[in-house]
Amino acid sequence: MASYNHSAIEKKWRENWKESPINVNDGKKPKYYCLDMFPYPSGSGLHVGHWRGYVISDVWSRYQILKGHYVIHPMGWDAFGLPAENYAIKMGVHPSKSTAENVNNIKRQMGEISAVYDWDMEVNTTDPEFYKWTQWIFVQMFKKGLAYEKEFPINWCPSCKTGLANEEVVNGCCERCATPVTKKNLRQWMLKITEYADRLLNDLDQLDWPEKVKKMQADWIGKSYGAEVDFKVEDRDDTITVYTTRPDTLYGATFMVLAPEHALAAQLSTPENKKAVDQYIYDASMKSNVDRLQDKEKTGVFTGSYALNPLSGAKVPIWLSDYVLADYGTGAIMCVPAHDERDFEFATKFEIPIIQVIAKAGEEIKPLTEPYTEANGIMINSSEWDGLESAVLKKEAPAMIEKRGLGRKTENFKLRDWVFSRQRYWGEPIPIIHCPHCGNVPVPEDQLPLTLPKVETYQPTGTGESPLADIDEWVNTTCPECGAPAKRETNTMPQWAGSSWYFLRYVDSHNNKELVSKEKAQQYLPVDMYIGGVEHAVLHLLYSRFYTKFLNDIGVVDFNEPFVKLFNQGMITGKNGIKMSKSKGNVVSPDELVRDYGCDALRMYELFVGPPELDAEWDDRGIEGVSRFLNRFWNLVTENAGKQVEPTKEMIRLRHKMVFDIEQRFNQFNLNTVISGFMEYNNKFIDLAKKTGGIDKETLETFVILLAPFAPHITEELWRQLGGTDTVFHGTWPKWDEEAMKEDEIEIAVQVNGKTRAVVTLPVDVSKEAAIEAGKALIPDKITGTIIKEIYVPRKIINIVCK
Repeated sequence: MASYNHSAIEKKWRENWKESPINVNDGKKPKYYCLDMFPYPSGSGLHVGHWRGYVISDVWSRYQILKGHYVIHPMGWDAFGLPAENYAIKMGVHPSKSTAENVNNIKRQMGEISAVYDWDMEVNTTDPEFYKWTQWIFVQMFKKGLAYEKEFPINWCPSCKTGLANEEVVNGCCERCATPVTKKNLRQWMLKITEYADRLLNDLDQLDWPEKVKKMQADWIGKSYGAEVDFKVEDRDDTITVYTTRPDTLYGATFMVLAPEHALAAQLSTPENKKAVDQYIYDASMKSNVDRLQDKEKTGVFTGSYALNPLSGAKVPIWLSDYVLADYGTGAIMCVPAHDERDFEFATKFEIPIIQVIAKAGEEIKPLTEPYTEANGIMINSSEWDGLESAVLKKEAPAMIEKRGLGRKTENFKLRDWVFSRQRYWGEPIPIIHCPHCGNVPVPEDQLPLTLPKVETYQPTGTGESPLADIDEWVNTTCPECGAPAKRETNTMPQWAGSSWYFLRYVDSHNNKELVSKEKAQQYLPVDMYIGGVEHAVLHLLYSRFYTKFLNDIGVVDFNEPFVKLFNQGMITGKNGIKMSKSKGNVVSPDELVRDYGCDALRMYELFVGPPELDAEWDDRGIEGVSRFLNRFWNLVTENAGKQVEPTKEMIRLRHKMVFDIEQRFNQFNLNTVISGFMEYNNKFIDLAKKTGGIDKETLETFVILLAPFAPHITEELWRQLGGTDTVFHGTWPKWDEEAMKEDEIEIAVQVNGKTRAVVTLPVDVSKEAAIEAGKALIPDKITGTIIKEIYVPRKIINIVCK
């Protein structure tokens, strides 16, 4: 009997699968599309944390193959954008060179996972044949009015020297480099994702996604109902409109606050307040939106002007404060300090009057010492609304205000339009030409792709313009409509542009006439299972859903959600839960582990470290236990492969029970318990083989097939040793039978005064009396004294209590 040599066996089958792929589309099998979130080609390559997600998706793909599917399981590269360009700058090379080198290295490492990737489907977002269609989508959005230009203050990373979308700012810092974000007034291209806000929110109900992810998306979209209320400015022709979800508290509005960027902010300052107002507006411009919202101490400045409460006519002082954002609602809020903690804090700090308009029933005259924020109460100090229930009035007030001509009932969203341009080189050129006569004109579709020019110097300028602006021969062109001299757009697209639709291209990656053919889209899309990290719960997933809905609207695809099912794997961390990174020196490379223990052992250990949806701390020592299991499993199969063994009832029962247990855990994605289940059943069959003289062939084959998605190399080898002439993955996933799982007999411990003295084998349905008599008959010499009690716990113990 040959010992298990993982190096030779894994090399043998990896080469064999290249010649004879296991996942072949014969046109008869139903499709199953299992997708990884494709990586950006980092210079540090893959570590064991990256492996986890790829192993999960490959295990699931191989399982679906054994279930009779043709599995679409592609891989590609998210290679445009800040990560790739920043790495190239750090290394002092051109991003095209560093990106290509990194792709080759990671592709080599991925080969060691032995995943069933179809490399013929491979895409790269930097390939002109790919980004031709990224640009094509932008042109369609432009034609539909969803892509537009706007100049306004955006998040600016002084290190990356580019604008950032709100979603790319984390705790006030750039998501990519952790530099504190400031503000910069720039011309930007925007995508009108807000047009899809309702659909993006409502369609979450149809998704088989983790509830926490759906909630994160719903919270980001942030739909609310209320009213826009018009406040006239005293002694001016101006009107300030506020959005409020609590128009029922309008009588309690004692001041209003504008965002420092509001169009009237500077104009409303009186001469004695102008200097302070101007300084405050400048200071606010230097802070990110996230910082402004998270600042614990609220700051503000009084403009010196007043508005008039539309219901009471009372004068309402107009303040500026940076906790109000220009791009949420109307950029102005009415403040009711008696019923809002933030407003109460602000009013107390600046000595602004507080008028209570809601009270707990029976406490209408009780003085207010803190804001009353209960969901319901009785209206007070509200003229004709006094005595009404606030919860009822909250629903009715918007229509009442609209009827009186004081405003409009409306709904609002936290979701903002997407800042879609970056002042960097390494990205898709935006296919727009600026003509002095025709305005913004899209590059004709038959001239796409508009390729990125090759340059020696590509570093960001920091001026607010892309490095492309300095390439005269590329910038200067002619208008496609009138032929006059014109200039190309010099900003590039963000990294998200390609990753928002790449999953569609995989199934028709060589089509140079259309993004994806109708036939292949209907045959293979959408994605059945999407696997990746929860860090993409808002950004990538929201953008992908937006793109898919748009492409559905213009008839490219016939579905409006890209990913039917989503699984978010947890992170593999270094010691003490610290994220693995090269800079922290805690990266664990898979290369040495594959060399020492083999790919199969590492694949299984990646799943064994803990529940796949949770973070897990890496410890190399644990892989040794998995390696021992594989050796024991090898011995179990090879020692029994040639024996002619008639299966006993216990073998058959144990086989069906194993299939049932493994499949239940598998389908619930309890992959760590699947691995422990393999170990448990391996031990049971080893013990059974010692008792019976061997294990039957069908049981061994069943075990090999069950293990195959997790450890493909060893199982492929053992399958041949069991007489298989084709790949194990052309086998059939085993079925279990409930009747076969039932036990005829059971082993029960026999105790005397709580101490086990023997084990008796009895029928499962044995009566209490028969069980006790059989137990006593087995240990007559152990029963001494007088029996005072006889206990039988069904299927567990017999206990004879003596005195």
